Amino acid sequence: MTLSVDDVKCVANLARIEISEEESKQVLTQLSGIFSLIEQMQAVDTSHIEPMSHAQDMIQRLREDVVIESDQHVLFQSIAPQVEAGLYLVPKVIE
Repeated sequence: MTLSVDDVKCVANLARIEISEEESKQVLTQLSGIFSLIEQMQAVDTSHIEPMSHAQDMIQRLREDVVIESDQHVLFQSIAPQVEAGLYLVPKVIE
């Protein structure tokens, strides 16, 4: 993909970034290098490689799904200003 200084200036304008002529030339060089690297990566045949969910072959350590706290909603609702049918009542904020 080939870019021009005008393309860099257009993108900078869309991003609301003020960029000088010298800076646009530097950015053009950097972006051209990035696009060149992307083209090299796209040229690699990956059709025989199985997709991975993570870059490293790792297994997530899982813990047992066990309840470790007791149900304390009655205690919490006993100190609430207003409760009705097990629900907390709050003042109307939006009309």
